Amino acid sequence: MNFEELGLCPEVMEGIRQHGFTTMTDVQEKVIPVALRGKDVMVQSKTGSGKTLVFLTAIFEKHVKNNGSRAIVIAPTRELADQIEHDAISFSKGLKDYTIGCFYGGVGYEKQSADLRKGVNLVVGTPGRLLDFSKSGKLDFSSFDTVVLDEADRMFDMGFYPDIQEMFRKMRKNEDRQTMLFSATLSVKVRNLAWAYMDEPEEFDIQPEEITVKNITQELFHVTKDEKFGLLLSIFNKIDPKSCIIFTNTKDRAVEVSERLNLNGYKTAYLMGDMAQSVRLKTLDMLKKGKITALVATDVAARGLQIDDLELVVNYDIPEDYENYVHRIGRTARAGKSGKAITLACEEYIYGLEAIETFIQMKIPVLWADEVGLDPVEDKSAGYRMKRRRSSSSSDQRRGRQPEKGRRPESSSSSRRKPSKPAESNADTTKGQTPDRNRKNRSGAKRTDSSRKTEPKQMSRNVLEKEIAGKNVHKVNLSSIPAETGKKGLLARIRSFFKREK
Repeated sequence: MNFEELGLCPEVMEGIRQHGFTTMTDVQEKVIPVALRGKDVMVQSKTGSGKTLVFLTAIFEKHVKNNGSRAIVIAPTRELADQIEHDAISFSKGLKDYTIGCFYGGVGYEKQSADLRKGVNLVVGTPGRLLDFSKSGKLDFSSFDTVVLDEADRMFDMGFYPDIQEMFRKMRKNEDRQTMLFSATLSVKVRNLAWAYMDEPEEFDIQPEEITVKNITQELFHVTKDEKFGLLLSIFNKIDPKSCIIFTNTKDRAVEVSERLNLNGYKTAYLMGDMAQSVRLKTLDMLKKGKITALVATDVAARGLQIDDLELVVNYDIPEDYENYVHRIGRTARAGKSGKAITLACEEYIYGLEAIETFIQMKIPVLWADEVGLDPVEDKSAGYRMKRRRSSSSSDQRRGRQPEKGRRPESSSSSRRKPSKPAESNADTTKGQTPDRNRKNRSGAKRTDSSRKTEPKQMSRNVLEKEIAGKNVHKVNLSSIPAETGKKGLLARIRSFFKREK
């Protein structure tokens, strides 16, 4: 079915024609005619099916026919809200004096407050910020005659169910507004919400059983953790993607992969949850405009992110949540286009593969680098050492910052940014300090009391054990052994060595 057959107003059709759209997708063909009649709809549809244009078409058509109509679209994430705003602006080019505003946290209130004061025909936002404006009296939920919930299941997964209920209680009566709900799954909570706050909605299940997109070519390479980055370089060298998203499980790994790719001549940037919203939007814009080749991201970018003609998705780490695999690879092959998803399976995250293959009901085809012509590539980032990020969580440091070849482990005192206490001056050596204070450690640098105190207790014992094994006990001053390390057995071995030497 073509858009021309819908009988849309010329102003609405102008935006659709400008994008070159003629034939509707499955969800558009089935839902738009019903939505245009003003009926409530509850739609279960996969990602990338074109559902955004479904509710935008209904909203724009109602605005043209009923001047003064206002609509609100509620989205779970800032990225999705920003994407909906971008699409709405793009498709509303034919509408005169039509204003659109986007409202979410992570940025200042002033500009958003100013937009509300001027008046906005279409409000797009996340639940938290919209409720904040409502409580301050700057946003009136009862002023909207059209309400859209996009990715409702995702909102409920994120804990927004009470917020959504609160917003609906402040809106018009069910029969006095049109409500459109879109969700990847119609869970119990979604159906309960529809029963309580929708007016006999018409339900649509558009290919709900299809978990992955048919047009995605999925490939998997088994590789060791140490060889993973080298394999990524070989893949980039052969495919030479114009646009790519690389997913990692930790923030520090995302930074590392991005920086090492940059050192190898690829223009990349990283994206993660603790970045300022302005930086996140700027980074996404760089990928969309082709200013960078690859975006290295954590799962914060796996849902609600739309990039046209994304050529490649790489799972640098196998996701720990099997559902995230589907959300990640769903960034490519959108709107019926083709794409490729490559997964690198190393010993650290291989345990997640079985759950993924059970969920998608298929075995991901396994390839081997030498059989598909992936030649080794010189790694110009050899010897790379990542700077420690202050904002990284302890779990990221444990799981994402494994010592690279040639790097000292994180537990070593020399890798810490600062000792736990300032080093004392040499003038204080006589004030009850042990002779161990100025003894050199294994790296040849003088050890301060503060650095010794911050080391794990077993470190001194390990050093002494190696000195004994190497028959270098003459270097050990018995009085310098810390009390917590001076086990009887260890001291006995040292004394026994001295007796044999005598």
